[in-house]
Amino acid sequence: MTQAAVADSLDAFHPAVAAWFRSAFPAPTAPQLEAWPAIRAGQQVLIAAPTGSGKTLAAFLAAIDALVREGLRGTLADETRIVYVSPLKALSNDIQRNLEWPLAGIQDELKRMGLPEVPIRAMVRTGDTPQGERDRMRRQPPHIVVTTPESLYILLGAESGRKMLATTRTVIVDEIHAVAPDKRGSHLALTIERLQALTGRPLNRIGLSATQKPIERVARFLVGADPSVPCTIIDAGHARKRDLAIELPPTPLEAVMSTDAWSQVYDRVAQLIEEHRTTLVFVNTRRLAERAARHLSERLGAENVTAHHGSMAREKRLDAEQRLKRGELKALVATASLELGIDIGDVDLVCQLGATRTIATFLQRVGRAGHSVAGIPKGRLFPSSRDDLLAAVAILDSVRRGELDRLVIPEQPRDVLAQQIVAEVACGELGEDELYALVCKAYPYRNLSREVFADVVQMLANGYTTRRGRQSAYIHRDAVNRRLTARRGARLTAITSAGTIPDNADYDVILEPEEHRVGSVNEDFAVESLPGDIFQLGNTSYRLLRVEAGRVRVEDAAGQPPTIPFWLGEAPARSDELSESVSRLVHTIDELLQAGARPGALAWLVDEVGIEAAAAQQLVDYLAAARTALGVLPTLDTVILERFFDESGGMQLVIHSRWGSRINRAWGLALRKRFCRKFNFELQAAATEDAIVLSLGTSHSFPLEEVASYVHSSSVRPILIQALLAAPMFATRWRWNASIALALPRSRGGKKVPTQLQRMMAEDLMAAVFPDQLACAENIVGDREIPDDPLVHQTLEDCLTVAMDIDGFERLLAAREAGSIRVVARDVTEPSPLAMEILTARPYAFLDDAPLEERRTQAVVGRRWLDPESATDLGRLDEDAIARVREEAWPSAETADELHDALLWLHALTEDELAASPHWLELLQQLVPQRRVVSLDTPGSARRLWIAVERLPVWRAALPDVVAEGEVAVPPEFADVAWEQEAAVAEIVRGRLEGLGPVSARAIAEALGLTVPDVDRALIRLETEGFAMRGAFTAPDAGTEWCERRLLARIHRYTVKRLRAEIEPVSAADCMRFLLNWQHVAPESRMAGPDAVAAMIGVLEGFEAAAAAWETELLPARVSDYDPEWLDELCLKGRAAWLRVSRPRAEAGVAPTAGWPVRVTPITLLSRRSLPMFATLVPASDVPALRSPTRAVHDYLASHGASFFDEIVAGSGLLRTQVEESIGELVSLGLLSSDSFI
Repeated sequence: MTQAAVADSLDAFHPAVAAWFRSAFPAPTAPQLEAWPAIRAGQQVLIAAPTGSGKTLAAFLAAIDALVREGLRGTLADETRIVYVSPLKALSNDIQRNLEWPLAGIQDELKRMGLPEVPIRAMVRTGDTPQGERDRMRRQPPHIVVTTPESLYILLGAESGRKMLATTRTVIVDEIHAVAPDKRGSHLALTIERLQALTGRPLNRIGLSATQKPIERVARFLVGADPSVPCTIIDAGHARKRDLAIELPPTPLEAVMSTDAWSQVYDRVAQLIEEHRTTLVFVNTRRLAERAARHLSERLGAENVTAHHGSMAREKRLDAEQRLKRGELKALVATASLELGIDIGDVDLVCQLGATRTIATFLQRVGRAGHSVAGIPKGRLFPSSRDDLLAAVAILDSVRRGELDRLVIPEQPRDVLAQQIVAEVACGELGEDELYALVCKAYPYRNLSREVFADVVQMLANGYTTRRGRQSAYIHRDAVNRRLTARRGARLTAITSAGTIPDNADYDVILEPEEHRVGSVNEDFAVESLPGDIFQLGNTSYRLLRVEAGRVRVEDAAGQPPTIPFWLGEAPARSDELSESVSRLVHTIDELLQAGARPGALAWLVDEVGIEAAAAQQLVDYLAAARTALGVLPTLDTVILERFFDESGGMQLVIHSRWGSRINRAWGLALRKRFCRKFNFELQAAATEDAIVLSLGTSHSFPLEEVASYVHSSSVRPILIQALLAAPMFATRWRWNASIALALPRSRGGKKVPTQLQRMMAEDLMAAVFPDQLACAENIVGDREIPDDPLVHQTLEDCLTVAMDIDGFERLLAAREAGSIRVVARDVTEPSPLAMEILTARPYAFLDDAPLEERRTQAVVGRRWLDPESATDLGRLDEDAIARVREEAWPSAETADELHDALLWLHALTEDELAASPHWLELLQQLVPQRRVVSLDTPGSARRLWIAVERLPVWRAALPDVVAEGEVAVPPEFADVAWEQEAAVAEIVRGRLEGLGPVSARAIAEALGLTVPDVDRALIRLETEGFAMRGAFTAPDAGTEWCERRLLARIHRYTVKRLRAEIEPVSAADCMRFLLNWQHVAPESRMAGPDAVAAMIGVLEGFEAAAAAWETELLPARVSDYDPEWLDELCLKGRAAWLRVSRPRAEAGVAPTAGWPVRVTPITLLSRRSLPMFATLVPASDVPALRSPTRAVHDYLASHGASFFDEIVAGSGLLRTQVEESIGELVSLGLLSSDSFI
């Protein structure tokens, strides 16, 4: 924009306002220049721009200018004109403080211009506002009220608040994107419509948002459902220059990060903190916030680091924010509590530990660094696992492409509607039609049907009858005149139970003897702790004194080593857009790997995506190993079913699905219900962003590829509803929704109702509304009957659309049925690399209530790290293992009785099988006279079978035309059993499978004279029982083979045992013998001659030792005729070099010292071609403070390059002794080397 346009924009303000702005800022930002004319024109405006672009001032300045002009005209009354709504209390306090600056500056400009003072008052009204401030607001309303959504709702419900707000003309909603996607946003939308109805005039609405997609939906959310009301959208875009990178520990990532790897991460984060003035470290959980703060404090000092999260007391959080702003803290470890724009001063760097679940969250957090118009956000992302690395790379790829998550706004939540109806009716009698019209003006309720509205009104009028009597009836409904009035106590309940933020069951932590609340811990943690236990909260150690009802009393533990408390909650789900990015990334790498272009995959990640080579290498290795093991990689278009045995003999079924945890959770619950109905067995299950695991028992057997068809798009919804009723999510959300809808008041008698009591009351309410949910399962026939109740419907809706994504799941199933999604089935001997993450999933991923220690996935043992080239053996059974199991399974009869027993369970032996064991024929002849065995001639076959007499009825049922040789008397208990043909064949096949191991249906049929179709039907029947399993066991091209389940588990176990034996550790003595020979120290392995010196330098390259030790110990021990001149010759010829890599370590609070490179100075010998690589370990920017002469020598060499000693003396102007000492200091610091070893 031209200078003239900028001047015109400012000249439109009152001169005092414009003068203050020009004195405070160099120029307006683009969003400000676009927003001011629209706001002055009274338009509805949405400003979408990155953090630090001046959005807040863009909204306020035009409104303040109008107040100034009105004040100078003498028409500005003591009344509220502007309501500023912020989602956070702390942010509200920041805004109020930041408003004081322009208001005071404008007053100074007015005074300077000789104009009268215009006292514009701004005050904060939140739950933390002292009573005195509240009284002052009632007596003299401020012109600008800064508040939160909940406090605005409460003000609208009180007579004094309604009187104050009735004169409102402008509403500014900050961080609107943070509230729009949940019920809090629906609640706020209704509150704003109620506020507009109170004022009797259209409000000037201004929204401030980070850039969202689609931004038009955010605009409609702001202005309401009326399509005739326009909204001016000022979208500055989210694309800006950023400094982003992924950081990896030296230890390769695994499914779970090891303690060593975490230590390396903390070392690197500490190093980054030291290199920057102020650093924000974001984490995804409160527990990790405390742990990271603890470890960083040990490295940087407790006075330089602290934690910040929602379970810390407000005073503790505020103190941390102010200390960071004042520069007293070098780093603050935070959760989402600092994600929004709380003023914490200038931040240089943001470190994110663990990938975020959405692209927007990462951008929001990184945007806290470089928080200014011209600032460049700088962020470093530390993945915590291999899948986390994949997500991290996908995030950076999405940022590079300019992609954003799509905003989803809840549709007409009934519980929020109930609360707002009670609040509005409590303020005065209303007609139903009038109230319905008011509600439908809010964007989330634009499609609200009259029937749903009437159901909610009826629920509030009738209430519920429970064991505690009738409750939750808050309004009188005059059905004749269609009028609504409030019952006694409705207003108080609506105010004291305000909002949609659910109560948790945390215990307050009270510090004695001060009686200060320092934070809260989870209920389970509090109950499981004992007096004397020491735990950490806010980077401070506390000793537990005692646990009371809802309280944990503690004292300061004076820094003693603590445990880290835990908090339980639902993990946020990955956005659909990030899932698409992950899938696209995997698909691209898969195509490159499939084409054999592994270097191309690495180059693409480095050059196009922009990640470091080390991160690219780990990611490609991980996906290459997975592809080798499974033959394909999962994407949105490819789902992989993977099955393997665990150590208990059970099986684990892993479904690799990139569709995100909301869809995977739905799929897992639906499959769990289908397995329960099909096999009459409750499965343990878990779902993460990329996979589902179902822990199968020893009785489950089925064709693996059939699992994908167990649920169908047309029938999955009722199955999923029945499944979720038994999941923990339903009971939790029922309590949340009941409290939001005021069915469970949060306050009683002026005191908060404890969450533990709320749980009991919620159960009573459920028993009254939804009796089948709490009924004894033995008394329920078929599905639970869902009552037609608004709260039940809303709870189901929340489970299906918030905790899960039923619509997306149905689309996935429909795409699979249409063939556009491919399903690949793989039976493997060990879990693939992709499966390890879901097998180590944490409790938030569980779909049942079995605790972590009882999970069947604990019985799985897999490889921690897999080389891509060695992954092929995961899907292959060992031939020796198969042969061994066949030998073990086949009977080894040594007596006639043992042979008879074998005939009983095998059901038959062929003549070939008898001939393979010659002594069996002798044993058989002992049984014939005893009439315990008989031979059979089968029709259509020349083979003769020998069976136990007891099995003759089975054979006659299976093959009616079978002929037994001689007269046979079958014992009555066997002869009296009536066998059906199909069951008899299945019984015979069962016995054969127990003794044969992997075998085809044709082989069984040909050996026994049965037909192949009969054997196939028998095998399928046995599979359904969980007895037999099918697959290609002996060779990939062997066709379908069948194996008895226990034998197959044994084959798998032997295969895995053989694979583990191949990497079995050797003894310490063997290892030492190898090292002595490898290092050429053993007498028989020593080398000789000048070339041996070069070879030994290659072996020892990178190893640091005292300078004198190289020629007195290390090289002579390896080269039998070592001559010192040989090393000098190698250095002078440019074949070898030396360098100090490690720097002298600083003691606590003392700078590193350096002096003459005495004989003990550690150096490493290396080939000259390796020198550039090792030199990178000593970055040029990492030059410590040097003495003046040493600095002069360093600068001379840096500018002139390699020089002789006399040249350095002449060029630096120093004495020879000074140059010698300076060279010695530079060598000892690793900053200097020479072309000779002398």
